[in-house]
Amino acid sequence: MKRVAIIEDEAELAALVEYNLVRNGFTTLILSGSSGAIKKLEEWKPDFIVLDVMLPDGDGFDLCRAMRKTTALSRIPVLFLTARSDEVDRVLGFEIGGDDYMTKPFSPRELVARVKAHLRREEPDMEAEPAVAGPFRLDRVARRVFLNENELALTSTEYKLLDFLMAHPGRAFSREQLLDQVWGSQHFVTPRTVDVHVRRLRERIEEQPDAPRYLATVRGFGYRFEVVE
Repeated sequence: MKRVAIIEDEAELAALVEYNLVRNGFTTLILSGSSGAIKKLEEWKPDFIVLDVMLPDGDGFDLCRAMRKTTALSRIPVLFLTARSDEVDRVLGFEIGGDDYMTKPFSPRELVARVKAHLRREEPDMEAEPAVAGPFRLDRVARRVFLNENELALTSTEYKLLDFLMAHPGRAFSREQLLDQVWGSQHFVTPRTVDVHVRRLRERIEEQPDAPRYLATVRGFGYRFEVVE
């Protein structure tokens, strides 16, 4: 059974989320704030995290930043569930390492569908061959990425984006094509989301993110992966 941590201070809302996840076969853990959350999450080892932004003892964005700096939590998919619906908040959520973003009020059925969709994409293909391109090596069974044999700490979405682009070196993809291939049709994200994740990925893989060697911009269209030895 997959484990989903729910970090939400509104007891009734947390119970609603838990009820819908449990009836769909998930095991859940509810945390009401950010205090001590990192330690509890490391001990419980969730497969997915639903995170409120406005917590009574801290900011959900700050908590996500801390997760992404923690080895045990850096790759776990995070879905922000919040009343903050402005585009600037949505973009910020993706910039700091969130994988999905839903605003309140929300549909519990849609929330469960999104959790399931993320976790399906997390399932490794046990027969997948490693991918090698230039100095990059992807272990697709373990979902690990190496650059010059140094392992990179990528989020789940960053890994999927790099894997897809590496599988098609030299080919340009529009933002809409990348949304379809990496995020899938069940995710209500925008082309701006792609730009945010490309920027984050460049910060991980490029020596000079503002002058990228590997992840090139195709002006007015999208992006392509360049093989550089």
